[in-house]
Amino acid sequence: MFDGPLTVPATLAGDRVDRALSFLTGWPRSAVQDLIDEGAVTVDGNVVAKSHRLREGSVVEVLAEPDLDTGSAPEPDPAVVVDVCFADADVVVVAKPAGLVVHPGAGHAGGTLVNGLLAQFPDMASVGDPARPGIVHRLDRDTSGLLVVARSSVAYESLVGQLARRSVERLYATLVWGALGAARGVIDAPIGRSEARRTRMAVRSAGREARTGYRVLETFETPRCSRLECKLETGRTHQIRVHLAAIGHPVVGDATYGGGREQIALARPFLHAATLAFEHPVTGESLRFDDPLPPDLQAVLDDLAERNR
Repeated sequence: MFDGPLTVPATLAGDRVDRALSFLTGWPRSAVQDLIDEGAVTVDGNVVAKSHRLREGSVVEVLAEPDLDTGSAPEPDPAVVVDVCFADADVVVVAKPAGLVVHPGAGHAGGTLVNGLLAQFPDMASVGDPARPGIVHRLDRDTSGLLVVARSSVAYESLVGQLARRSVERLYATLVWGALGAARGVIDAPIGRSEARRTRMAVRSAGREARTGYRVLETFETPRCSRLECKLETGRTHQIRVHLAAIGHPVVGDATYGGGREQIALARPFLHAATLAFEHPVTGESLRFDDPLPPDLQAVLDDLAERNR
């Protein structure tokens, strides 16, 4: 662990915070960037972007351990089944099942989506970060649904830029506890790593900007819960789960953020990346993909419909 706060010396003044921390700790720059993206690095008490330039005398704090990949570059694994929805020379769109980790990391050296993708698309190995080739965004292990992966360097740069500009459309299907007071809304609240439990995220004033739009599709009385469509305007870790819990409507099945309740038996959060739309990095074509609910989530809705007849 990084040993206490660091007062920036003159020799590091002007350096990017990600580069400086990587130099000081010996951690891979990608791991440092992940910590910064999750709000676990502060400068003078404020969460900053990885491109933030340090000033002499500023105080840098690291609030969590990085998720270090202890092995070498991931190996192809044909045993990992990948549901490919679309593929060409530049991009691959996959439907990720719940329970599958996106890329290797601490506790998951293999058996990930990346390992399966490399077995089908070995050319991805040289695209982007060698520890997680092709990956431009992620889904939580227990979230199912659509994910786009870069297969070429041109596509990688383009998709990273589209995500940064928030021009990629990402719609999620979810079920939450309770009935919302408005049919539509936007939750605009910064998210950072929880000070109480470092493995969790939380709404924090010092966190990074985060916006989630929602639309109520259906409300059930027995038990009282609501089916929503959520739109990510930013992409923070656990964003939808944290935001919905913060307004008193945790995701059904999400035991981490208060959504695990006996009235609906579900072993994972009811959260599915149902729609993904973006501009093809090379052709400029508008691409849009939809993925239906997997059987475990559809069974919950079917049961609710029966109980509320």
